[in-house]
Amino acid sequence: MKKWRFLLCSFFLVILFTGCSNNSSESAIDNTTSQSADQAVPELEKKERSEGDSVENTVEKEKKEDNFNSDRKVIYTADLSIKVSNFDETVKFVQEKIETLHGYVVQSHSYSVDDGETVEGTITVRIPQESFHLFLESVEKGSTKVLDRSISGQDVTEEYVDLESRLKSKQVVEKRLLEFMEKAEKTEDLLKISSDLAAIQEEIETIKGRMNYLDNQVSLATVTLQVREDKVSVPGLDNEGLNTWERTKKQFMESVNVVLKSMSSIFIFLVGSLPILILIGGILFIALFIFKRKRRHNQGKPPTNLGE
Repeated sequence: MKKWRFLLCSFFLVILFTGCSNNSSESAIDNTTSQSADQAVPELEKKERSEGDSVENTVEKEKKEDNFNSDRKVIYTADLSIKVSNFDETVKFVQEKIETLHGYVVQSHSYSVDDGETVEGTITVRIPQESFHLFLESVEKGSTKVLDRSISGQDVTEEYVDLESRLKSKQVVEKRLLEFMEKAEKTEDLLKISSDLAAIQEEIETIKGRMNYLDNQVSLATVTLQVREDKVSVPGLDNEGLNTWERTKKQFMESVNVVLKSMSSIFIFLVGSLPILILIGGILFIALFIFKRKRRHNQGKPPTNLGE
């Protein structure tokens, strides 16, 4: 009897232990599956970045090896100071030359000097690099004298090659992220990939913008012309210094004014002093009348006899 009880207890214990083991195994499997799914995106991202870095290093290495065989990218600038016989004709010549060479004017400024007798100015132009030296020679031949000539070049080949390498590596990473976005199922994974993709695309646009700028600077050289007009001015007749007719009219009017002023003064004196003049005139008239009458009276008397 005791033996059957022992066997029954052993049987129940085995069944209970087996059930617990199965539950633990299933729970462990679920946890492992969940962790694997959560870690899938970071692991793939690390793998893609690692592959991108590997591709970037490979591209950079290949570019550096081919750099010696590629065309050099040089930005040319020139400053030219010249004297010309006529400023306007020189500006017209430069504009026609630029149109022929498919360039354009960036800035033009002119001003007068020496009391407006001569003109100076500055012209900044962009010329295709292959016509750079031809344009300078044409301008120098059309001038009367070259005062200053300066040419400089900036080699940007290394920077351009580095930008190309970075662009290709970023484009590889962009392609991988786009492929991974198609395979992603979780929302948080999509958001993370979208953020990384936006950052990569922004870097790509920045690199392309810099490359376009360098291409423009390399393809078109910049020339700054300082133009001075070398004109000999011939003096004309100094009619302003003579002014014969004007000075004659001035003298005549001054004489007329003197006469008018004198007559005016006399008239004012006579009219203003008329009472006094009448009184003085009356006194003089009476005195003269008395003097004449006395003289006549003396003349009418017979001469006295001195002997008697």
